[in-house]
Amino acid sequence: MQKIKFYGIGGQGAVTAAKVLSIAVSVYQNEYAITVPAYGHERRGAPVYAHIIVDDKPVLLNCYVYEPDIVAVFDDKIIDMGVNVGEGCTPDTVLVINTSSQEMVDRYRKEYGFKTIFACDATHAALENIGLNIPNSSMLGALAKTGIVTIDAVCQAVVEAFGKNGEKNGGAARYAYEHTCNA
Repeated sequence: MQKIKFYGIGGQGAVTAAKVLSIAVSVYQNEYAITVPAYGHERRGAPVYAHIIVDDKPVLLNCYVYEPDIVAVFDDKIIDMGVNVGEGCTPDTVLVINTSSQEMVDRYRKEYGFKTIFACDATHAALENIGLNIPNSSMLGALAKTGIVTIDAVCQAVVEAFGKNGEKNGGAARYAYEHTCNA
């Protein structure tokens, strides 16, 4: 069982990404997933959270993730919003972060103790491929670097979920996957 927590800001598509991840895992990888969103203030620009549990056996839990194996941060500035992305993390928790700044990678490592960090400028990937500052598909591509989901499953789920814009979003996911580094 792998427990994942997404941290984003309203309007970035973090909750949608969690739902698409569940589709990628359950439909295109023949495994099991459950998604539980938490909207907080429910307004654009406010912190949002989503909790995902993935397993190769049926997931019988329907709850928040309190001890994540993977944390995905959709906006590196969330650290300045009073959101503790390290809550419940262990020394083995992996961080996937949308940033182009090594300084921010180092800040998250120092502040929360993440040892394994995958960094990607998912915003750039989204702008390059879909022309919008909505990094949800790109972050799923970056997340695939952790091995929790394959990039092919992500791309198939993204194409399905985003309809006429699916191919562009799939391109953003693949671009992000190819440009994600272990920081």
